[in-house]
Amino acid sequence: MKQTRLLMGMPITVEIVDSKANEKYLNLVYDYFGYIDRKFSTYKDDSEISKINKKILREDEYSRDMQTILKLCAQTKKETNGYFDILHNGILDPSGLVKGWSIHKAANLLKENGFKNFYIDAGGDIEVSGKNKLGNPWSVGIRNPFQKDQIVKVILISNKGVATSGTSIRGQHIYNPYKKDQDLNKIISLTIIGPNVYEADRFATAAFAMQEEGIKFIENLPDFEGYMIDIKGIATYTSNFEKYIAQDKPEK
Repeated sequence: MKQTRLLMGMPITVEIVDSKANEKYLNLVYDYFGYIDRKFSTYKDDSEISKINKKILREDEYSRDMQTILKLCAQTKKETNGYFDILHNGILDPSGLVKGWSIHKAANLLKENGFKNFYIDAGGDIEVSGKNKLGNPWSVGIRNPFQKDQIVKVILISNKGVATSGTSIRGQHIYNPYKKDQDLNKIISLTIIGPNVYEADRFATAAFAMQEEGIKFIENLPDFEGYMIDIKGIATYTSNFEKYIAQDKPEK
């Protein structure tokens, strides 16, 4: 069972392979993303994060999920030597962590309901569990940042998360906390494979802020692999990334 709905300003696709899948479980996932949008969207005036930025809410009034997210953001900032920073021009924006976290939580909702084989894609950040409908690992395409309809690599994954950070779609929305006024224009996209999409997403954001050094940061993270494309279209990837690449069939 597969469906795509527009939520959080992006297409969200959920595919559940297990036979007991029905509309009820899809609604469970999409309702959860609706809740996340209402709480964490910086574009909604009545969201909790907007109320925090307007100083309407005191710290002791923050919801449990908000407390969790802010704690995880602080932890990620520490783990990335300050390159993951949600405070910009006096505004808190935890979007670089919330998206992956919410996809991972949605995946856990499906697992709690007994599902083992599924795929959740929210705006290109993906978590997969088990196998696809053919009984094979899930295939995920990495887009060419210079030509959006072209796939430069296909990777095969099971029980993993994939997240991509870059400037080709949303422009300069990521920044280097140490050089806040400098455009990040040497690297165009950075795709990370991690144990789950929460981990992949938060480190993809930080590694992209590091620009050329980001791929080295990912290389040194256990259980993570990365694929970086620079402004010249040259790809650099971590030492074990190749094991995920779908091998092209030889021409007859």
